Amino acid sequence: MNKIEQAIDLTECEVVSPVSSHNEWDPLEEVMVGRLDGAVIPSNHPVVTCNVPGVTGKIFGLFAGIKYPGIMTGPAQEELDGFVELLESLDIKVVRPDAVNYRQKLQTPQFKSRGFCNTCPRDSMIVVGDEIIETPMAWPCRYFETHSYRKLLKDYFRRGARWTSAPKPELADELFVQDYTIPEYGEEVRYVINEWEPVFDAADFVRCGRDLFVIKSNVTNEMGIQWLQRHLGSEYRIHTLRGKCPQPMHIDTTFMPLAPGKVLINPEYIDADDLPDMFRDWDILVAPEPDPIVGDRMLELTSMCGKWLSMNVMMIDEKRVICEKHHVGMIKALEGWGFEPIPCSFLHYAPFGGAFHCATLDIRRRGGLEDYFS
Repeated sequence: MNKIEQAIDLTECEVVSPVSSHNEWDPLEEVMVGRLDGAVIPSNHPVVTCNVPGVTGKIFGLFAGIKYPGIMTGPAQEELDGFVELLESLDIKVVRPDAVNYRQKLQTPQFKSRGFCNTCPRDSMIVVGDEIIETPMAWPCRYFETHSYRKLLKDYFRRGARWTSAPKPELADELFVQDYTIPEYGEEVRYVINEWEPVFDAADFVRCGRDLFVIKSNVTNEMGIQWLQRHLGSEYRIHTLRGKCPQPMHIDTTFMPLAPGKVLINPEYIDADDLPDMFRDWDILVAPEPDPIVGDRMLELTSMCGKWLSMNVMMIDEKRVICEKHHVGMIKALEGWGFEPIPCSFLHYAPFGGAFHCATLDIRRRGGLEDYFS
């Protein structure tokens, strides 16, 4: 065989992609986990502060661009290390992004900012089948966040994965509603972003095989949803759910599919009766009221997330689920629904953007593309 014939033969060989994930529950084999190294407090841009609850947004606004103090990173790092050890003990391969100093300034023709962190790969990338898609995020301080994952992305690409980046947004002033005010609970939901250009965070989507579910939010607009639907094509269907959260950002504290036929919902943010008819044969699991966090004033003042972070669980397979050990009510509820909870401490990750689902991006789950609603 000459060199040309050999090249043709190699081209025609079937490449098995190292990336393959179709839903939130197939057996997990490889996962990205974020880092805390170099994290700084996010910018005080309105698209950021409108999503950070209560007094925390004001505190972060005062110290934007400053490194998180050790009193916050220390406990969070200890919990993150324990989480990684737990995943590896379950025979799951864990990969990590590069460490980055996010104090350095970044600039585009439209804005200047410092960075934030790479604690939550679930926000900046979405895996659909054998493809990793970098998302056009609306926070200026996260504009170059996926660069810390490029070594991993290039390796996956070389080994056969598809790698796409959505159009990089301009994030000009025209995208943001200048007179935006946070609605009161019960008021009609309104958003700090408009439809000037496509933007979305991957964490506003969850996957159930051929069907993806999304909420519009303060970081995901209709143009962003349309871009992803057109990119994925007719093989996939994206459904927009109606939520009631006055500060919507990320679906995984509102609506979380846990297994075929089972979905966890937030009773405060979504009505079971308002779900699409396609869920009429599914078990609608209503999340219990989260256990209050008392005695940790620093955590109360600095958490970027609301109380429903108790829903932010990580499925290892259709039965086993990693959940926060503090939320005993959730653990008992999961057991009652037939799951096998694996408790893990992770409360101190909240000031950096989330919990188990946020802190991870499942790269490979064992299973194929299915239609769960046909």
